[in-house]
Amino acid sequence: MGKLVCSGAMLKCSFGMAPGTLNVLPMNCVMSGAPSANIMDNVPMMNIMPFGMCQSMANPMVAAATAAALGVLTPMPCIPMTVAPWVPGSPTVQIANMPALNDGSKLMCNWGGSIEVSMPGQMTVEVA
Repeated sequence: MGKLVCSGAMLKCSFGMAPGTLNVLPMNCVMSGAPSANIMDNVPMMNIMPFGMCQSMANPMVAAATAAALGVLTPMPCIPMTVAPWVPGSPTVQIANMPALNDGSKLMCNWGGSIEVSMPGQMTVEVA
């Protein structure tokens, strides 16, 4: 069983250089100390905060800066580009008619990064 993810959870991107945080708006009306997340809490710059600098060559800003530096990888500021929901979520628990977000779920960034939960924001509530 995984832990239920809530607002304030620490996230890690495979191409990011710093941890990010998950912000969950309280409109789902489910609290586990802080507002609990579901798989649709994936909106860039609202739910998913930047991860410092991005190192993905699929990111156009990184590719342009690297080309300008004659091929030397040049990280640029992270702007998450997440359009698909978190997968897989909890198969048995729903929040606002969507699967609850557990700490084993992953979110893909369009720039190639895989975002995962490194600390769920609370340690007491478990979901399947």
